[in-house]
Amino acid sequence: MLVETPDNYGGYPSLDDTHIEALSAEGQRHQTQMGEVLIREGEEHYDFFVVLAGKVADVDGFGGDERVISVHGPKRFLGELSLITGEAAFCTSQVREPGEVLRVPVDRLKAVVAQDPTLGDLILKAYLSRRSLLIGRGTGLRIIGSQFSSDNRRLREFAARNRIPYQWVNLEKDQDAETLLRELHVRPEQTPVVICPAGQVLRNPSNADLAHAVGLPAPGPGVTVCDLAVVGSGPAGLAAAVYGASEGLVTVALDEFATGGQAGRTSRIENYPGFPTGISGGELAERAVVQAEKFGATFSVPARACGLREREGNLVIELDTGGEVTARTVLIATGVRYRKLDVPRFEEFEASSIYYAATLSEALFCRDDPVAVVGGGNSAGQAALFLSRYTRVVHLLARRDLDETMSRYLVDRIGTTPGIETHLGTEVRELLGGDCLERLVVEDKGTGQRRELPARALFVFIGARPCTDWLAGEVTTDEDGFILTGPDSDEPDTQRRPLLQTSLPGVFAAGDVRSGSIKRVTSAVGEGATAVQLVWKYLQSTGRAADDSAAILR
Repeated sequence: MLVETPDNYGGYPSLDDTHIEALSAEGQRHQTQMGEVLIREGEEHYDFFVVLAGKVADVDGFGGDERVISVHGPKRFLGELSLITGEAAFCTSQVREPGEVLRVPVDRLKAVVAQDPTLGDLILKAYLSRRSLLIGRGTGLRIIGSQFSSDNRRLREFAARNRIPYQWVNLEKDQDAETLLRELHVRPEQTPVVICPAGQVLRNPSNADLAHAVGLPAPGPGVTVCDLAVVGSGPAGLAAAVYGASEGLVTVALDEFATGGQAGRTSRIENYPGFPTGISGGELAERAVVQAEKFGATFSVPARACGLREREGNLVIELDTGGEVTARTVLIATGVRYRKLDVPRFEEFEASSIYYAATLSEALFCRDDPVAVVGGGNSAGQAALFLSRYTRVVHLLARRDLDETMSRYLVDRIGTTPGIETHLGTEVRELLGGDCLERLVVEDKGTGQRRELPARALFVFIGARPCTDWLAGEVTTDEDGFILTGPDSDEPDTQRRPLLQTSLPGVFAAGDVRSGSIKRVTSAVGEGATAVQLVWKYLQSTGRAADDSAAILR
């Protein structure tokens, strides 16, 4: 007997009769047959289904080594977050007991949700939960590659940061890897290889190729008018996209890697207003993207900005693909990149054992192994707490007392969490091991004494540098490369310039990339929202707030 999957953290709720009645007015009923496929892996832009009678199973690996993920009975609905985002489906929905379904096109679903926000909330929460469950189960893409390959690492990180469900097949440890490669007619030296939901095989694809294969949005020709181009989609950029689009600005957001920025790498944010039990940075970003797209914002990932210039009264953002985005105003929210440790063999171990984020993907990779976290800020504290749930011991290495650099709630939790060993006044001096990291040599700054600590993975959170190299002097920066804004932007008329305005008219900066900003998620969100109001004032003051925008993404 096929057992219906119980409700799991809101991932499998049932619709009430009122919801079904409203959806019925916009959809069609369909009698299902045993074995009928309603949604197929790799399919883009599929419809919304409600099970009225019978049962439908979500299956991974359909037609091969199948795994049943969940079973939906009457009043349950199918699909997951890809239905909203336009990505390819990551599993197949197949009828396992004949009955009846209600089929609703996505555009008609949006019309119903617009009239009934409670239904929209129910569906969105379920879809967000289902995406997290798929990620945890290793469903979706299969990435086959060596743990020593930098390209394998790149693809896994791109999938994880974009919350694309995937399973990693380790060439060194998975006994079936060689057989699988033979079936695909791929030699080990041709790896990494990605097997997509639709079955296509990609040999060492670029991030852009992988994004295209799974349906992530990317810059394309002949898109629409753009009033505001947001470069970077961390908390500041996401807030600007939400507020810009909701205020009626035609908004395009670009990011070279993934939405969420550095916050997207954070396993759990516990001091963000409105989430008393905390929320992962990835899920927070995911919610913001859905929210911004609801208002009409467009996201392009990956889209790396490599230049900024003025042309015919507009601002032109040059992309590394050769394309460009032309806009009336630009918000720079490119954030920062984490710094690397200056120790011997760091680059040698970087592909296999060194990380700049602590999410579920990294935690599963080093499960039950001793690990080390370097840094004394909130990112390091959050990483240590998260990793302690998966690893045997976490060595937290900080040069100063944690009270000087870390939020009090994190310091308190670290002090009471079993498995976290804190080493203050300590620096890493050497990395030891064969093909992978095995041990660290650390030094006590006070005594100069050195000792070894076991660590199979090293997580580095030691400060950051701004992502402003691509600007090539077009806006004024401080000596460290952070963008100067408002009264600090080194121009004669700065007293009349708003706080987030850069030295280039029409260009604003928000978040961690801005000199003097508070490096916190909430402050970045506030700056992103504030920037939109300044954009409106700028467009009005220049007489360009009408509907005659000539900005084109091409």
